Amino acid sequence: MDISSINPVLLIASLMVAATPILLAAIGELVVEKAGVLNLGVEGMMITGAIAGFAAAVETGSPFVGFVAAAAGGAALSMLFVLLTQFALANHVASGLALTLFGLGLSALIGQSYGGVKPPPIGKLDLGPLSDLPVIGPILFSQDLVVYLGIALVAAVWALLKFTRAGLVLRAVGESHDAAHALGYKVVRIRILAILFGGACAGLGGAYISLVRVPQWTDGMTAGVGWIALALVVFASWRPWRVLLGAYLFGGITVLQLNLQAAGVAIPVEYLAMSPYIITIVVLVILSADKNKAPASLGRIFHASQ
Repeated sequence: MDISSINPVLLIASLMVAATPILLAAIGELVVEKAGVLNLGVEGMMITGAIAGFAAAVETGSPFVGFVAAAAGGAALSMLFVLLTQFALANHVASGLALTLFGLGLSALIGQSYGGVKPPPIGKLDLGPLSDLPVIGPILFSQDLVVYLGIALVAAVWALLKFTRAGLVLRAVGESHDAAHALGYKVVRIRILAILFGGACAGLGGAYISLVRVPQWTDGMTAGVGWIALALVVFASWRPWRVLLGAYLFGGITVLQLNLQAAGVAIPVEYLAMSPYIITIVVLVILSADKNKAPASLGRIFHASQ
């Protein structure tokens, strides 16, 4: 056992990479749930984005095209959820579960010819002298663009919900879709836009796994990350900055347990593997003790004639 082999600077830098797919998926789902829609299909949209982004990047040789395709793939799959819940008025929970199963099957079908293929590498941003700074350089200024995009999305969603009229309308729809409809707001249109945004974010998160975190394609490679993102939104009390904290906490514990395994720590590997889930849930449960309530219309079906 040699714990001294663990480099804390590289550990923190790695946790930002590990947290990014969860963060992207969770911040998209937060917007969806703020609009009063419960989409349990995050896992399906992530795995669809993972294969769509991987295939596009391999075929074009451009990671950028891959991420665009992943966002489009996740949003396209979310349109199926839109058709089921906003037009056919199907149950949100059943529709989301069906979406996940469909996404897993579709990705396995599309990905049959991509096993063992390596995607084009995505470069890190060159921030000049900032990247050479001791300690904070490798952590803050030596990441790829998508890591910074995830943080920027959190800030943008927080600002949107807190300071803008669009955010106020979105929250109003989530709290009482009937009252929002009575005031003349287009409830279905607002929810469709929110669902598409959530799907695009989930697709980006999936592509980050297949193009950056684990640069290869294997069936089911999201491995439950979509479900973690769903739980993260709830335990973070639907607050963007708590989602960021929860994602980085989960990413940090995940990277730490891998490093502890490599260092030969005398703890059964099963306990180390489940530690990120347990610690993240315990911390977020404590943080959510302020009883911040979910959007009142979350998961409820809206019909304009009601």
